Amino acid sequence: MQATGADDPTGEALVLTSAAPGRRHKLVAFAIVPALLAALFVLTRPFAEIQLPPAPAFVPIQTSALFVINLVTALLFFCQYWILRSRPLLVVANGYLYAALVLIPYLLAFPGLFVTGGTLVGGLQSTAWLYILRHCGLAASLVAFALISRGEWRRPQQVKGDVPLVLSVVATCALVMVIATVCIAADGHLPVVASDGRRFSTGWLIYAGAPMASLYGLAVILLWPLRNTVLGLWLLVVASVHLAAVPISFFGSPSRFSVSWYTVVIINLVANSLVLAVLLVEVSNLYRRLLEAVRAQQHEREARLATGDALAAMIAHELRQPLLAIVMRAATSVRRLDRPAPDVEKAIADLGKITADGHRAGAILDSIRANFRRDIRTRASMDLNQVASETVALVRRDLRKQQVRVQMALNARPADVAGDRTQIQQVLLNLISNAAEATAGSPAPRLLTITSENGEGNEICVSVCDNGAGVSAEHLAQLFNPLFTTKATGMGMGLSICRSIVEAHGGRIWASPNSPNGAVFQFTLARLANA
Repeated sequence: MQATGADDPTGEALVLTSAAPGRRHKLVAFAIVPALLAALFVLTRPFAEIQLPPAPAFVPIQTSALFVINLVTALLFFCQYWILRSRPLLVVANGYLYAALVLIPYLLAFPGLFVTGGTLVGGLQSTAWLYILRHCGLAASLVAFALISRGEWRRPQQVKGDVPLVLSVVATCALVMVIATVCIAADGHLPVVASDGRRFSTGWLIYAGAPMASLYGLAVILLWPLRNTVLGLWLLVVASVHLAAVPISFFGSPSRFSVSWYTVVIINLVANSLVLAVLLVEVSNLYRRLLEAVRAQQHEREARLATGDALAAMIAHELRQPLLAIVMRAATSVRRLDRPAPDVEKAIADLGKITADGHRAGAILDSIRANFRRDIRTRASMDLNQVASETVALVRRDLRKQQVRVQMALNARPADVAGDRTQIQQVLLNLISNAAEATAGSPAPRLLTITSENGEGNEICVSVCDNGAGVSAEHLAQLFNPLFTTKATGMGMGLSICRSIVEAHGGRIWASPNSPNGAVFQFTLARLANA
């Protein structure tokens, strides 16, 4: 029953018994309810003894409403107990069940309701004593709830099985039957608390006021330390409201159908409705939080699926070039060997290149895996000019087939940077391949220029320029977004991968229009301090 901190995101309470009350709960419990009770006391005090005409339908309507409220409250508590197996919940659930069932004989024994000038069952004292015992039983259940809750703070225990629940319900029903039988059958032997169908005797103060005030007062004292939970707080409010109603019911000469009697009846109805209202609100909040959790889980699942799709697209995009090279060189080797005079030397050379392409594909896979696992990448010193030359050599054959001419304008000074050679090569391969594809529909000469130069500060800037179709201004800002592509067969991953790699190396990458036509893709990396 110990409350979970409201500000603890990992321990947010999902049950009423452990949820910490919010500011609204405390405002209503400690400000609004006491203020309304005080205002009601002030308003009714001057008119407390005024007799109002009895309304025949008022008692059955009010009692039926109270019966339904208490029964539904008990049912909700039993449901909470069935989930949590908490003994305090079982106690308070049976308390509300008892308060509901006692109303049945109370209504049957109410004077003048079913029989004019008399009662259907029992006598004048039956209804009054059923009223007293109903309140005493509910107050006793609140006291027991507080005592058992304190014990569970020290030694948390959960009741196993449904036998205690069944036995407690049977015991409560049996207790109600015994009390109803005694109050109805032994009406003539009960202490006199009702003078007639309207007025109460002086014994009303002794037999009703004293035990009710004592039990509800004890409940308030014991529930006060439990105000740090929603349930403890509102049971405290219920006990306080019932306790406040006791003095109102003893104004002057207490009697039924007086202003004070109607006031107490309405207070009892409101007090018993408080916990039900809180339970319904909290159940709605639990449903809302559950719905939000399900939606969050769905969004997380969609995000994971999107990540999986992105990973698959990334792998397919990056491995396409080395795999195509392997297939082409393997086919060339087969043709060289499938001749009357096999060219073994060139076939062996092709096989060596196939091996190198296979190792490059493996290195690409390791690089992609490192990106997703956030591994510490191996950084080594390398010359960007040399990496650019090696990358152009890898795709020179494809560029010739596409009738694209390459110009290299590399800085004479070594462009030494620290990074992952395979990943930087991936960036250059993507940029060169994209530039070559962009010139596909352009008239000759199709030109691709790769330059390296000193950038701002201590940076090296590498540029890949083409004279192709270029990129529209509206697409420039989206080029590096995942899954965005301007190509019919594109996957939209290449430039996103380039940005991730460059930014992971502490650099920048961007695109701009070329003059007079085409596009320029540039990225910068920091030069080594001793270079």
